[in-house]
Amino acid sequence: MPIITLTTDWKSSDFYVGAVKGKLLSLYRDATIIDISHQVASFNTAQAAFVLKNSFYHFPKGTIHILDVNSEASNTEKHITVLYQGHFFIGADNGGFGLIFKEDVEKIVRIDAFNGDDCHTFPSLHVFAPAAALLASGGNMEELGTVLNEINRHTPMRATIDEASITGSVVYIDSFHNVITNISRDLFDRIGHGRSFEILVQSNHYKIRTINKTYNETSSGELLAIFNSTGLLEIAINRGNVAELLNLSINSNVRVKFF
Repeated sequence: MPIITLTTDWKSSDFYVGAVKGKLLSLYRDATIIDISHQVASFNTAQAAFVLKNSFYHFPKGTIHILDVNSEASNTEKHITVLYQGHFFIGADNGGFGLIFKEDVEKIVRIDAFNGDDCHTFPSLHVFAPAAALLASGGNMEELGTVLNEINRHTPMRATIDEASITGSVVYIDSFHNVITNISRDLFDRIGHGRSFEILVQSNHYKIRTINKTYNETSSGELLAIFNSTGLLEIAINRGNVAELLNLSINSNVRVKFF
């Protein structure tokens, strides 16, 4: 059975999730619908992209991913469907997809179908759901509209480096209030060459000198660093709230100094 996922900035108090799921099942009864997240901050395409980027590849190829965050169409941000690594993505061409795809995509189609007068205020219901149902039923992407050559791309925040340091930024804060940076394990190993180091969090006052393998290697309430399941450097407090206690937010600096 085809799988259709939903990643949105809707909240549980609204009717949107139920309406879209009902529409999908009305159009294609055999669909399996999976909620990835409906807790993305309103209009935050970067956060939505991070969530979907680190989720989609765990699903089987052929899965259809609806991304509805800041999804109103405009002259420059059309509704599109994209084929990437065997997965279909449906949403607005607002730069979010460009933060997900590391490599060239296989195909891009502007969704010209289903663009009636009722499509503007609730595109997931009137555009994305019918497009997903068409793909789930075996339809071709070209049936949806016009083939395009490129998508809008936002430049992701990248860590800066020199021979003795990496300066990164917080790119995501999870539900435990742990902070995830844009410093990858590969970058850490490439610059560090096995040298000793200090991780400076927000200022020189908070220093970490080891990388944990698990969160519980430190005592409760202690600051720690770990490379998480995404391969990115994460800063946490064992059974604590590091973002609040250290006043960390998106774009806060985390610096690694090698000796």
